[in-house]
Amino acid sequence: MSLFRRLVVLAGAAEAARRYARSNPDKAGKALDSAVQFVDKQTGGKYTNQIAGVARKAKDAAGIPQPGYGYGAPGTTPPAPGPRQPGPGDGQQPGGPGQPPAFPPPNPGNQ
Repeated sequence: MSLFRRLVVLAGAAEAARRYARSNPDKAGKALDSAVQFVDKQTGGKYTNQIAGVARKAKDAAGIPQPGYGYGAPGTTPPAPGPRQPGPGDGQQPGGPGQPPAFPPPNPGNQ
């Protein structure tokens, strides 16, 4: 079988799997989770993070709901964290731009 023909067959199988996953998200999610557990067990846990990342991307591409990552529609992987807001203990004074400080400034006449 030629390379092009193999790619066509593979693309057809991938599309059929995607349609099945979208119409049966619970079953597809369970099947993918069991495959992830099997591969992780076979590799002895050496590639757990990489396997989990691939599973997340596969679920996202197929539209399978993921706990903690939105409903599972394509593009629902969590966004990259934005700039962190200063909090207590960061060396920042209370109050921010345009806000009065939480404590009164010292009186210059009492020094």
